[in-house]
Amino acid sequence: MRTRPLRNYLLALLLGGLCSALTVAAALKAGDDAPDLAPFKLEGKLPDTLKDKVVLLDFWASWCDPCRESFPVMEELQKQYGPQGFVIIAINVDENKADMEEFLKKNAATFVVVRDAKQKLVEKVGVATMPSSFLIDRSGKVRFAHTGFRGAETRKKYQAEIESLLKK
Repeated sequence: MRTRPLRNYLLALLLGGLCSALTVAAALKAGDDAPDLAPFKLEGKLPDTLKDKVVLLDFWASWCDPCRESFPVMEELQKQYGPQGFVIIAINVDENKADMEEFLKKNAATFVVVRDAKQKLVEKVGVATMPSSFLIDRSGKVRFAHTGFRGAETRKKYQAEIESLLKK
């Protein structure tokens, strides 16, 4: 009689592990095609075209302290590399639009900012950490993925990766 609850418990653990593995496997990673953003009906204006652009796709939230730290760095990167064909698309995941707007009042951004109000893109991409970002090459392939933001260390990685992609 006691083996049945144990067996059910072990089965539940196994199935839970499989579900977790499938979730992880579904996450966007280097080598994948970048998602087409148009079908997700993001709030805000996307660039007319990303053809032949190097794109930093950054997922962020107003409540995220590392996101707050990353905004001045992204602003700097956009100004430095934008003329060479670099574009940042910052995708906000806040449920409340006012939270995003309040954040943007304090953290100016000249790069593209849109909101994934229904979190469909976040779900598709498999974002689990804020911020998470993906560097996409001119052909639309994800080349680098980042979770979190670690100040100067992340800035240095971004610069090296962006420069390598702009040269191609």
